Amino acid sequence: MFLVSRNDILEYKRREMNEWQRKTPLEWLTYMNKEVKVLAAEKHTYTGWVLTVDPVSANILLANPHGNGKVSISAILGHAVQDIEIVTEADDEMKEKLAQLFVPGESQTYSQEELERKKNSLKNWLEKNHIPVKEQGESQTILCVADVLTIDPPYGPDDCRSSNEIILSRVQRLIQGFLADQQ
Repeated sequence: MFLVSRNDILEYKRREMNEWQRKTPLEWLTYMNKEVKVLAAEKHTYTGWVLTVDPVSANILLANPHGNGKVSISAILGHAVQDIEIVTEADDEMKEKLAQLFVPGESQTYSQEELERKKNSLKNWLEKNHIPVKEQGESQTILCVADVLTIDPPYGPDDCRSSNEIILSRVQRLIQGFLADQQ
């Protein structure tokens, strides 16, 4: 009978990992917001700004901003990385661009008064249409519809949460109609 210990398996996996995969998350962090040149398997070379490194697989996401405002994203699998070299440090402008890549375009901030007005307006409209709604949460900022759906600030269709997909889609359509009527 042949027995293999857990330590033997871990050691085998460790030997199978490349140098990039053996790095720690703190070491990978030093590559964040830097332009790098990655040599991958089969002599493929990738250049771009490091957005993130997956701590489990060591996969790298690179961003390549184009002059027209668009960005291409490349994923390099961790096991394919043979060498990585830092080309440039990001300046403050590039760090901001990278940080804003996955922020929704319509990201808008509202004052407390605006949020309160939006909440009350939607709540009154739901009640007027005989839809049971109540306020919940520590500061009463979340609307709860029929105890199965919540609406978070800023109270739009995308701010609805429910495990019941039918109710979710119906309330989202109602809110879309409500918002269209408001304009």
